[in-house]
Amino acid sequence: QVQLVESGGGLVQAGGSLRLSCAASGRTFSMYTMGWFRQAPGREREFVAVINWTGATTYYADSVKGRFTISRDNDKNTVFLQMNSLNSDDTAVYYCAADRNRAVISRSHWQYDYWGQGTQVTVSS
Repeated sequence: QVQLVESGGGLVQAGGSLRLSCAASGRTFSMYTMGWFRQAPGREREFVAVINWTGATTYYADSVKGRFTISRDNDKNTVFLQMNSLNSDDTAVYYCAADRNRAVISRSHWQYDYWGQGTQVTVSS
């Protein structure tokens, strides 16, 4: 069992930046694919970014490409999401997720086995 705890959300003005962190329990964190997803009120949960277990491969949603960066520190069992040039469309609850199948780098939320509780990001215009 893996427990994920997100932090770093908050209120920011349009054009600003935030850095989200997701701390994971357990000794097998380095073996998991890690993803970030978000969900705005009344909308489906959507893929944001994913990073493979080594950190060598990353994918992004088109809506955040060039603005967001996902990274991980396996020594600290933590995955990060650096978010720059934020706009009102980025307002959502952001979730990190872990996939035990490190052979897969998925953009689909149903692929993931463990989820954090989420952290709210609000961008004011």
